[in-house]
Amino acid sequence: MNHIAGDTAALAANLRTLCDRHGSVAAVCRKLNVNRQQFNKYLSGAHVPSSANLRTIANFFGLSVPILFSNPEEFRTLIDGNFFHAMSTARHLPEFVNFLSNIVFDGSVQDSEILGVYDRYQFSSIYKGFILKSAFCLYRNNNFLQHYYIERFPSFDRPGRTEYVFKYYGFSFPVADRLFTADFEGIQSNELTFGVYAQVKRNAKRFMFGIASGIAANAFRQPYATKVALHYKGPGLLQRSHLKELTVIDRSDPSIPREVLQYLGDGSDMIQM
Repeated sequence: MNHIAGDTAALAANLRTLCDRHGSVAAVCRKLNVNRQQFNKYLSGAHVPSSANLRTIANFFGLSVPILFSNPEEFRTLIDGNFFHAMSTARHLPEFVNFLSNIVFDGSVQDSEILGVYDRYQFSSIYKGFILKSAFCLYRNNNFLQHYYIERFPSFDRPGRTEYVFKYYGFSFPVADRLFTADFEGIQSNELTFGVYAQVKRNAKRFMFGIASGIAANAFRQPYATKVALHYKGPGLLQRSHLKELTVIDRSDPSIPREVLQYLGDGSDMIQM
């Protein structure tokens, strides 16, 4: 297996990140049944694991091999928010295994048509009448699709300061020209939401329009449903530059695509009980 130096350095940095999140290098080596001295060479970038060892490492952490070689900054964003703890727990639940065994996957969907980074727009339930702009990423992990998205809410009293951050992680299922999503919030770990989207292409712009629904995690347990627009930005994983743009914006903001405004309307059809 041939890798350029940048790929090797990225792999080493990402393995160090994984070990930091997982506990210790020694514990990881024991569970992988990999020699500690050899693994240290992977961590330093001196050696690249064999194809078999790469698959073993990727499977252990619940990742695909290509993601191990992704940009370290993007990689850290991906795993932030206790992602691996939650995914590891889910993967061992018999209910989850049964769920995956019954997934209907539409093989006609091409990865190049949907994978990548999107601006995500919806009316905010916290800032009434304003639009929440978040960052959404859809990527392939082995034989199925996963996604994650991040929301940031400014402070009411100090608008330049972030008051709340929410991070969602989940699975995506393309079925009959639609994308079904199920995701959980990774910081509070107390919310599960669902969505369904249809892809729309307008004048070379790529959108997915749909709805998201769930039940609030507060004491009142209000159900909600709202329109969501996804505007494709490009391939890859989320980067720091994407996160800088996350906030709540006025509907008149010129940065919002016209197609998004047409789809979202004035927010009067948002259901929140």
